[in-house]
Amino acid sequence: MARALRLAARGLATTRPNPRVGCVVAHGDRVVGEGWHAKAGGAHAEVLALAEAGAQAEGATAYATLEPCGLHGRTPPCVDALIAAGIARVVVASEDAFQRAGSGIDRLRGAGVEVQVGLMRDAARELNRGFFSRIERGRPWLRLKLAMSLDGRTALADGRSKWITSAASRNDVQRWRARSCAILTGSGTVLADDPRLDVRRSEHHPHPNPPLGEGFVPPLRVVLDRSLRTPRAAHVLDGSAPTLLLHAPDARVVDDRLDRVERHALAVDAAGFDLAAVMALLASRGINEVQVEAGPTLCGALFAAGLVDELLLYVAPVLLGDSARPLLALPPLADMAARWTLRVAEQRQVGDDMRLLLRPQTN
Repeated sequence: MARALRLAARGLATTRPNPRVGCVVAHGDRVVGEGWHAKAGGAHAEVLALAEAGAQAEGATAYATLEPCGLHGRTPPCVDALIAAGIARVVVASEDAFQRAGSGIDRLRGAGVEVQVGLMRDAARELNRGFFSRIERGRPWLRLKLAMSLDGRTALADGRSKWITSAASRNDVQRWRARSCAILTGSGTVLADDPRLDVRRSEHHPHPNPPLGEGFVPPLRVVLDRSLRTPRAAHVLDGSAPTLLLHAPDARVVDDRLDRVERHALAVDAAGFDLAAVMALLASRGINEVQVEAGPTLCGALFAAGLVDELLLYVAPVLLGDSARPLLALPPLADMAARWTLRVAEQRQVGDDMRLLLRPQTN
């Protein structure tokens, strides 16, 4: 199953909106076939593993990181292929809530195939945390990407922030962008920094960072732009990646270049967009993971609304002083008992910087 999970991870940047899935077919400890899902519409991991195994699949065990599909979608059900190949036993890491109506597990057991469920379930769900979030909670997995100095500042008082972190950290961010279905920002960040919000090659290596794989589609760039003030020369309008501008219903289009990108009106109030409604809209479009690269106001609002699932935080060994801009704009706390508590899911040195993956405590 560990091998199947490593195979599944090869589709980290290409399978959206589908989950990342790997499969290994074995007799005991002898592997006879393996496969992984590379892109939506392509062959599923189980089918590829069975094809490699051929006649050796009969009587074998299939290790699948996700419950084999029992429904007919863009490809035939994988359970049919497993049954037809004579697989004797299927070990599943995690159930698939998407297909409860046509449970693959139930169909396999009904055909006399032994099924074991739960081996390395946590690792399988972690690999597909965005997919499970969209299916089970109705909203994408939301990640804030932040970079700060040791004294918790993200930019000088005048907004300049290039560069707090090292080139190694900036290259590392490309990997996280590549696995995301969408990259979200606000119009204030577009006006101040003119970000590209795309996936680029490493600054120091000729090969793509990360290896993007066949079928890679750039993440959707999403801009919260209440008044449609994104300027015509902004990089997010350059056509290099799909872009969605979310705006108020009464916003006026004053530049014909905005006709080149998709626009969608959402209700706003004095506080701005209903951020939960923004997430629901993105989920309805098959968006599994959203990476937010924005200023302290939008990031703080998302965090205060309870919509943030993790913080990808790069900490640079520099000091910017108390007049520099803060990490998040959060409402004041009445006492320490009301503080937000995070747990460290991962920490790693990247160049001269420290990268922390932080998640809000749920209990």
